[in-house]
Amino acid sequence: MKKILIIDDEVNVALLLSKFLARNGFDVTTASTGTIGMEYLKNGNFNLVLCDFRLEDTDGREMLKNIKTQYPKTGVIIITGYSDIKMAVELIKMGAYDYITKPLYPDEILNTITKAIDTHHALVEDKESETAGYDKPSTSSRENKKQAFNNEFVTGTSKVSKELARQIELVAPTNYSVIILGESGTGKESVAKSIHLSSPRYNQPFIAMDCGSLTKELAASEFFGHEKGSFTGALYTKIGHFEMANGGTLFLDEVGNLSYEIQAALLRTVQERKVKRIGSTKEINLDVRIIIATNENLQDGIQKGKFREDLYHRFNEFSIFIPPLRERGGDIMLLADHFLRMANQELSRNVTTFSPEVIECFMNYRWQGNIREMKNVVRRATLLTEGNEITMKTLPLEISNFKAPIYDYSPVAEMHEIKENRHDLKNAALEAEYETILKVLREVNFNKTRAAEILNIDRKTLYNKMKAINIK
Repeated sequence: MKKILIIDDEVNVALLLSKFLARNGFDVTTASTGTIGMEYLKNGNFNLVLCDFRLEDTDGREMLKNIKTQYPKTGVIIITGYSDIKMAVELIKMGAYDYITKPLYPDEILNTITKAIDTHHALVEDKESETAGYDKPSTSSRENKKQAFNNEFVTGTSKVSKELARQIELVAPTNYSVIILGESGTGKESVAKSIHLSSPRYNQPFIAMDCGSLTKELAASEFFGHEKGSFTGALYTKIGHFEMANGGTLFLDEVGNLSYEIQAALLRTVQERKVKRIGSTKEINLDVRIIIATNENLQDGIQKGKFREDLYHRFNEFSIFIPPLRERGGDIMLLADHFLRMANQELSRNVTTFSPEVIECFMNYRWQGNIREMKNVVRRATLLTEGNEITMKTLPLEISNFKAPIYDYSPVAEMHEIKENRHDLKNAALEAEYETILKVLREVNFNKTRAAEILNIDRKTLYNKMKAINIK
């Protein structure tokens, strides 16, 4: 069980955070001052420290310096208010893993903590293996990791989900770089992790990096690391994400947000498979598989001069598209049941089912936020439910009041011309085709994937035909 120390002089915050983390399987200790926290660190082997930036007897800067000096194997996350974010960024340069801002959100906290512990565990293993040799994990290691992953994520049973699973199984054993495409909230990091766990690198680090949150000033240090004293504020040596992921997989989310200068540096690293920390002359050989994700059209970025074409082709050895949830009708209630089980565990509830009205609502709703939106909706509903069945009154208004949009199916001028000349066999065939497409789309509530299956055409062809009759 991973051990976490919370240092925060706000007793209520520390208590709530402690209970939440304990329910999620962590061994948690709390301290109300920096002095007490350091005493606990002296007597316990903690994996991670959550330290409030403003304490009664000290501050986050001083605590970080002490912890990194005395307990370098222990990761540190800074808890801060919005007014202290600039300082929190400086603390990251000093060696903190990350920062989280108040008010605290459970999903954000759990995700950040999990990544921090995994990252620091991987670094410690790598450093120890340099001198002591590396013992390969037992044969059950892969299955244990996969089981933990499957407990958190669920694989769908719809046709598109099965195709997605097939592509993951196909590319995972290779060393191909992969681009994962899809709307925000579709689970791109989950797919990346599934590829990693199904690959020969499963027992090596999986390091995830959110490129969307990087400033131009921080990006180089985060990617490549830096040496102590290499720039103002570099009080400690920092290992970059490439070095952290060496031997394993580096997942870069929202890569389209990177500046053009960083893209150039990234290209050199990917091409040469070597990295050099800022302020160092030593090159480190890399063996890293790269998986990137984006909800933007990188080819449009290339045309607009915002994304390097050579870097795109380096990444695009294999691409996977994750369809939006609204096109995965067969998965909707499977996912809802999965998130209900997770919410019950998190909240210590015993909600067992959804009302028929809620099921119908879920199946008709458009889920613009995809899987992430559904997870939040189910968690909220579970919290508000008094009995054992989730009802409509527990859903957000934008979902409970949702009505399927009524489209104006006015065909374009070409369609009018077709109808004007019904005796022309070609036009008559086109009219029949358009009417069949409209009929099927209405029957499946405009689920394009399902419509394409029924019509026995691919989705691209369906989109082109829909465009021809003015359906967006």
